[in-house]
Amino acid sequence: MTAPPDPHAPLRADVRLLGELLGQTLSEQGGPDLLAAVERVRALSKQARAGDAGAGAGLDQALAALDLPQAVEVGRAFAHFLALANIAEQHHRIRRRRDHAASPEAPPQRGSLRESLGSLRAAGIQPGDLHRAVCALRIELVLTAHPTEVVRRSLLQKHRRIADLLADRDRARGPDEERACIEALRREIVASWATDEVQHERPTPEDEARGGLVAIEQSIWDALPAFLRELDRGLLAHTGQGLPLDVAPVRFASWMGGDRDGNPNVHPETTARVVRLGRWMAATLYLHQVEALRGELSMSAATEALWAAARAVRPGVEVREPYREVLRGLRDRLRATIAVVEAELDGRPPPPGLPLRLESELRGPLELCWDSLCATGLRVVAEGRLRDLLWRHAAFGLHLLRLDLRQESTRHTRALDAITRHLGLGSYAEWGEEARVTFLAAELESRRPLVPPELWTTEAPVDPSVRDVLGTFAVAARQVEGALGAYVISMAEAPSDVLAVALLQREAGRAFRPEGAPPAPPQRVVPLFETLDDLDRAGATVRALLALPAWRRVVSEVHGDQVEVMLGYSDSAKDAGRLAASWALYRAQEDLVAACDQAGVTLTLFHGRGGSVGRGGGPTHQAIRAQPPGSIDLRLRVTEQGEMIQAKFGLPELAVRNLELYTTAVLEASLLPPAPPPPEWRALMDELAARACAAYRAVVRDDPDFVRYFRTATPEPELGVLNIGSRPARRPGQGGGIESLRAIPWVFAWTQVRLVLPAWLGTEAALAWARQAHPALLDDVARRWPFLHSALSLAEMVLAKAEPPIAARYEALLVPPELHPLGAGLRARLVEARQQVRAALGHRELLEDNPVLQRSIAVRNPYVDPLNLLQADLLRRMRAARAEGHDEPAALVEALVVTVNGIAAGMRNTG
Repeated sequence: MTAPPDPHAPLRADVRLLGELLGQTLSEQGGPDLLAAVERVRALSKQARAGDAGAGAGLDQALAALDLPQAVEVGRAFAHFLALANIAEQHHRIRRRRDHAASPEAPPQRGSLRESLGSLRAAGIQPGDLHRAVCALRIELVLTAHPTEVVRRSLLQKHRRIADLLADRDRARGPDEERACIEALRREIVASWATDEVQHERPTPEDEARGGLVAIEQSIWDALPAFLRELDRGLLAHTGQGLPLDVAPVRFASWMGGDRDGNPNVHPETTARVVRLGRWMAATLYLHQVEALRGELSMSAATEALWAAARAVRPGVEVREPYREVLRGLRDRLRATIAVVEAELDGRPPPPGLPLRLESELRGPLELCWDSLCATGLRVVAEGRLRDLLWRHAAFGLHLLRLDLRQESTRHTRALDAITRHLGLGSYAEWGEEARVTFLAAELESRRPLVPPELWTTEAPVDPSVRDVLGTFAVAARQVEGALGAYVISMAEAPSDVLAVALLQREAGRAFRPEGAPPAPPQRVVPLFETLDDLDRAGATVRALLALPAWRRVVSEVHGDQVEVMLGYSDSAKDAGRLAASWALYRAQEDLVAACDQAGVTLTLFHGRGGSVGRGGGPTHQAIRAQPPGSIDLRLRVTEQGEMIQAKFGLPELAVRNLELYTTAVLEASLLPPAPPPPEWRALMDELAARACAAYRAVVRDDPDFVRYFRTATPEPELGVLNIGSRPARRPGQGGGIESLRAIPWVFAWTQVRLVLPAWLGTEAALAWARQAHPALLDDVARRWPFLHSALSLAEMVLAKAEPPIAARYEALLVPPELHPLGAGLRARLVEARQQVRAALGHRELLEDNPVLQRSIAVRNPYVDPLNLLQADLLRRMRAARAEGHDEPAALVEALVVTVNGIAAGMRNTG
């Protein structure tokens, strides 16, 4: 009996091929000495991984013998290999999805539409109910840029072409086609090697926004209709009804250019320009499709309504092809839109032409064409490019990405304080919460303007930071409907924080209007609860808000009885540790759902998750299915941050798979929610969270040496000099402790040294207690409750990637000897965490139920280890230069960037 074919053999073949081509590139471009050095380091690293102590010493000697230019080239080689391995893995996920689709008799892929729709019907969900649920889905993915996004876009574009060539090689017929693919791969790898991976200038928020638009243009623009076609077929098969043209189960938004929380580089004009860029890109993409559609719709059979619209495009001109004529008019307006936006971006007067301003001006002609084609027996034609375009419009609108704005609550307090002082009403900042709420509620009910005209000007007699806040509201008020999404208030603590934004929105809306279009409704005002205390009070805060008649009226009249609340995974985990934060988030969601149910409003929860486990990241389907019952209810907003945009949506077929996972998870969580946890499970989780939080804070907050250890043992101090994000790594004016550090570099720095502390610290103490006090209950809960099982599975994945000996190497080179006992204690805790998590999940070894990930980590480790050793030595050199009063040499900074890129590629989900 022959063994079944190994489904992962093609992945190993791809990695082997890409490695061989990289080796050829190193030999040709860097010379045989470079290839020999790389091969020697790789061989020693593999042997050291296998337990050969002599090889470990030899690896140290080999790396120490390299001068700086040689070390950079060797580091680049390992970083390039890890990037190529990532590309191969991404492509293999696409290949496996195709294999599942090509084998209808095989079990469906987990999380696929085929599996999910079938299981929902089998569970008793009626066809009509299932169809209505899909049509009611409101999933919005919010793209954000963060300081862990370390790969230049020039390289990302080359990586995309390498992935495309791997797909071409899979389809190659005969040796000639395969040779052509391999030669093309070799050219791309040589081009990548010859490209500078170091970003020499810090990206601006506008640069980051352009990157988000590129992700739409190069991948998501094509992936969305491909996914919706699959969803349409699935609905027809399981419910007898297809997907309506105006339904957009998944939409997209962005924070890039709108997130000004602690980022002094985001100004009102930044936001205005980013909105224009989105409009320009949308018009450009629609124009390409409309021109192609004109080429296809050459028929003359049409309804009278279409003929009338066609004759109105150029009155007096004979019309023979009505569809082309209608689309000519739309094409001309799209061209005018592009020209006007380009003039606005360049600061020139707008050229003549009639740009599109309203969504209906784009959709109307397309719907006319659809109705006419269907009425004249040409529905099969309509269900091609035209249907895709209508679905695209439902999801993307005229701006591609609705731009969220975010600002810290204290900035609004300062703005209102300036206003009340200017008006002689006293100091708003000095009032208590009750006085603030009374004032804000009265002003929201008032018909007279509060803010005098002189305060809206750029010369207003107030602090520049206040002018910036008021200018942002003025820019928002000038936008047309569909340009903006939510207004998120970070560090929201009280009802007045929400009322303040609502009032400033109202005032700006009275003072400003968009040109050539009716005013848009005010943005949704979304409080962001981030710390453990804020999460514990979130339900009470929303209850208090909804009990205020002034706010309840805003929710009802302006927002259609809908409320949105954002939950911060990053800062809550930094505040309390990952396990305690997870439980606080779970309980906050339950309380928020209850508060909104009691008030009769619809709640949308906005999950601020990062790519790393320490910031709420992890497998999409698993994370959504682990949420509390009733918290999803067909509605979900979630951030896709930093490098995860490329990892999940960088290739069209990968994007289709991730859109599918979001859709099926939200459907299942809404229609088949998990049962509420029984009281004894909750009681155990309360104690686990309390003990995990106490153990975490005892180290991070209470140990007086911890901050010093963190800042010497990791590259955190150096992240500020690397040009890998527009936002400063620290919040201004909060000192140099952990509380001032943003959650992103906090996680990123620990990930670079392979200790990954934020994802597990505290968990080991909580599980050790439960193992002693309630062993049977712990095992039962950890294996049967999706919430805890998911939390521990994610911790297990991170612990499998952690490497205490590597962290010890950084410590030996960089940390003062008197702090070494602290590091030894942290590494001992990590070992304990591994043992406790493994036992709770019933595993003999880490990741025993995920052999693919096990192997992926094992393959990567020998390539990541040398990068860590190089990085530790580079940090030693940089700090020695600083200690002697010198600036870091540019060559050292560039070398450090190479290692940061490589380690991030090797570790994946880094920030």
